[in-house]
Amino acid sequence: MRASVIISTYNSPEWLEKVLWGYSVQTVSDFEIIIADDGSTHETKKMVEAISGKTQLSITHVWHKDEGFQKTRILNKAILATTTDYCIFTDGDCIPRMDFVEAHLSHRSFNRFLSGGHFPLSLQLSSLISKNNILNQECFDLSWLKRHGLKTNFKNIKLSKSKAIAKLMNFITTTKPSWNGGNASAWKKDILIVNGFDERMKYGGEDREFGERLINYGIKPKRVRYFAICAHLEHERGYVNDEAWQINNKIREITRKEKKVKTLYGLNLHV
Repeated sequence: MRASVIISTYNSPEWLEKVLWGYSVQTVSDFEIIIADDGSTHETKKMVEAISGKTQLSITHVWHKDEGFQKTRILNKAILATTTDYCIFTDGDCIPRMDFVEAHLSHRSFNRFLSGGHFPLSLQLSSLISKNNILNQECFDLSWLKRHGLKTNFKNIKLSKSKAIAKLMNFITTTKPSWNGGNASAWKKDILIVNGFDERMKYGGEDREFGERLINYGIKPKRVRYFAICAHLEHERGYVNDEAWQINNKIREITRKEKKVKTLYGLNLHV
């Protein structure tokens, strides 16, 4: 195994199943999957077991009791469950294009972390996409997507199959490379040095803070926005609240101001 794909999820077995079918047709197969489950009901476990029996995927399901939004905590537990030296992070609502893992592996380099993004889909399109649409990659085909409601937009160029266009767009984009929880990767040794994710943080910039500590340590971000492609399935976000944002912003402010590298509330809480 050359990489560990860590997929966060919470009570979205239908979306997660679509994501896992995407990993079943990757152009490379030497990776493991770690499901970082933030307290889902038994339905998610049943679905993961069923997919494991239908595919060649190597899946480890890491679960803890539902205590509200604890994504940073379950991500740290998932990191400790990995068996490789390279970790790719994504979410259970992001279907990977068939070259997603290969893109992360081919662009990784020492003293770097990779910063990707996602291609957003409407709720209608998200619901429409079937297992077969994923297996035959129609869900990444612009003509198919437009026939089913995708609006014309310059951002659609992200789904271009041209490597030359992808290289050019990564070069000219003004989007600042940062740690994006749905599409990012790093060496495990660097993750261990910064002590993983800060478990004081709920939803709202918790992934960015992790990336800021990597940068403070000297790990530079590298754009792969147009190389590592995943389609984001739309859903409700009932876990968003202003209080968590305020707490997270204060933590991020201290991280940036004091150039903090290591959190005191990370992986150390589980070893």
